[in-house]
This record gives sequence, C-alpha cells and structure tokens, in this order.
Amino acid sequence: MIKHLLSAADLDAATATQVLDTAEEMASLAAREVKKLPTLRGRTVVNLFYEDSTRTRISFEAAAKRLSADVINFSAKGSSVSKGESLKDTALTLQAMGADAVVIRHPASGAPHRLANWVAGSVVNAGDGTHEHPTQALLDAYTMRSRLKRLAGLNVAIVGDVLHSRVARSNVQLLHTLGAKVTLVAPPTLLPVGVGAWPAQTSYDLDAVVPDSDVVMMLRVQRERMNQAYFPSEREYARRYGFDLPRMRRLPEHAIIMHPGPMNRGMEIAPEVADSARSTIVEQVANGVSVRMAVLYLLLGGKS
Repeated sequence: MIKHLLSAADLDAATATQVLDTAEEMASLAAREVKKLPTLRGRTVVNLFYEDSTRTRISFEAAAKRLSADVINFSAKGSSVSKGESLKDTALTLQAMGADAVVIRHPASGAPHRLANWVAGSVVNAGDGTHEHPTQALLDAYTMRSRLKRLAGLNVAIVGDVLHSRVARSNVQLLHTLGAKVTLVAPPTLLPVGVGAWPAQTSYDLDAVVPDSDVVMMLRVQRERMNQAYFPSEREYARRYGFDLPRMRRLPEHAIIMHPGPMNRGMEIAPEVADSARSTIVEQVANGVSVRMAVLYLLLGGKS
C-alpha cells in the first residue's frame, strides 16, 4: 500500500480495488453490537482542517475512532493559524506530537503534497482547493459498485460545476483507472481549460446523455468560489442542467443518481429526485465512513 493518499492518480487499479474490498469488510462492522476494531490502538490521527467541513471531518473522525485511534481535531479558526502560523510550522508541531496520520483539507491546491514533505506520518488529502478529493472518489466508486455490482464498463455522467470541483477531478481519474467511461456535462463556462486532456468525454447537453447513463453524479454549484457570472440565472441553470423528475424517468431502469453534498435543492437537483429510491446520497455518507476506515487501516495498519 502507498504511504500517502494525495491524489486519485496515486491509486492503480489493484490498490483502488484493495481499498474498496477492505471497505466492504469494514461496512460489515456496522451490523455488529460493538462497532470498534483495536487495529489502530495507540496511533494518533490528526484532522487538520483549514476549510469548513462537517461531512468529511466527522466521517474521518468516526473512521479513526472505530479503528481505536486517538483523534485530534485541529481547526484553523481560533488556532495559531489565525495568528499567522505557516503550514510548515503547524506541520512541525504535529510532527513533535507524534502524529501517525494527518488528514488535511486546505483551500490551496497542492497543500497536502507540501505537508507530505514535512511530516514522517501518512498524509491523506481531504480536499485541496479545486484540485482533488480522493476519498470522495473512492466512496463514490464504492457506492456504484455496491448498487450496480461492477465498475468496469459503466457510463457515468458527472454534471454541473466541473470547473470548481475537486470531486469531479478525482472521480474522473479513479473511474478511468477502474474501467468506467465518464462524460462531463456542463455549460462551456463551467468546464476547465485543458479538459480535453482528461480521460473523459464532454457534452453541453444533459438530455442527450441521460438515456445512456448508468450513473448520474450531480455536482454542487460552488457559488462561494465564483467571482463572476458563469450562467444567466439559477432558474436557467436548473432548466438546462438541473436533475428533475422528467429527466429521471428517461434514465435506464437500473441507473442511480448521486451527489457529493451539500445540495442546492431545486437548483442542481429536484427534492423529489434527491429523496427517491434511485438516489444514493444518504448511502454515500454512510459509505464514506467505511471507505475512510479502509484508507486509514491500509495506510497505518501494517506499520510497526
């Protein structure tokens, strides 16, 4: 197993499959009366979050605690970071505390890669800027495999704000590695420069892509990262790229609908679609704990 998980590109097909298989074993713990394993007893996992996050931070915290690790939650707000402490100084502090793994979310793309040079323990990227979010891609792949029993050959449409989405970047890379075919669907203004080099097709027409899709993954429109108008109005965006009931009815019978959350209900996804039996949104949250348990177990479990 690799030492760090900084990018979905760090995972070859065998390693990614190992993570998914291990997550399946971890998921079986949920049915047990005692939901803890002693695997990481005595190890310290630090959640180092420079950006607000509820879902991801709690998921990593639950994963580490279920493996019996000691967990330290470090929030940039109210810490020495707000007094100007650099990432390197924070890293050296964590190193002195004996952190075995550091889970980092940071607004700057590439921050986890820098951190990996400064600490002896493992580094897990929990989202860096608009760059990557590899554990989200793993939990999405796990959810697809759980529902559809395969990944190779699936047609996956990733729809919406691709430009600002680290989830889209990690998913494209991982799904390509595992043999799925990805189509990015977005207005031209929300596709990044150089997207033609990604291992994915692109389309501006959601209705043309829906009938052939096994999976439709809706992305949150990240208005907090937008400093200009990328589309005429929310109503126009919802009409062209929002997933509503008529679009859901045109999906193949087995197809599923995903969303990494949090959702803008009524804009990128209709409430009745988000709450339908085809939606995996709640499952993705539950699967996130199992997948992150698997990542921490594989990164730290074999170390003396």
